[in-house]
Amino acid sequence: MRVLVVEDDRRISAVLRRGLEAEGYAVDVCHDGRDGLWMARQQPYQAIVLDIMLPGLDGYRVCDQLRREDNRTPILMLTAKSGEYDEAEALDTGADDFLAKPFSYVVLLARLRALIRRGGPVRQAAVRIGDLHLDPATRRCTRGGSDIELTTKEFALLAHLGLRAGDVVSRTELLEQVWDAHQQGGSNVVDVHISALRRKIDTPFGRSTIQTVRGAGYRLADDDQ
Repeated sequence: MRVLVVEDDRRISAVLRRGLEAEGYAVDVCHDGRDGLWMARQQPYQAIVLDIMLPGLDGYRVCDQLRREDNRTPILMLTAKSGEYDEAEALDTGADDFLAKPFSYVVLLARLRALIRRGGPVRQAAVRIGDLHLDPATRRCTRGGSDIELTTKEFALLAHLGLRAGDVVSRTELLEQVWDAHQQGGSNVVDVHISALRRKIDTPFGRSTIQTVRGAGYRLADDDQ
């Protein structure tokens, strides 16, 4: 799951990136409103964290323009301003939620999860592949009723494969959607995590749900079919 953070305070944006990545999100960051608008147009995000006071183009105008273009990605607005008129303006321009600085990171994370659950362009439901069950809302993975403990990156990787269940997903797409686009190590980091996932969800159960498609990538499919 990929999130866009548009925040000109580099300290805050760095904290948000680290925290969200620790929760399993892939995070893109920019510090200018015009750049944020361009990035939001380039690919689907599950949510956008958008500061209001930005150079180039303020958050109100970025949000308003995206909504005029029928971009329905959930937007959580951040601002150092406070007061009911600022909140009302944020919501009136199309934001889904509003959080004033200084904010609790725990609260921001909970509100972000709530926005993603309520919907967006790539909202993901629970995935069932044979007896494998993956629920992104509760971050729970089970096989045949047995709980499987996954790291945040393993879960995010499996969730994206589940989003595209039955399709061949390239290493490049997995790298872009689960890791930072500039992740060091290239596609090898994908292969390492795929091997770890297989040891957890396939090998103990005698299954081969994660299939390698030579020269193309990976596919999540029921090996009984």
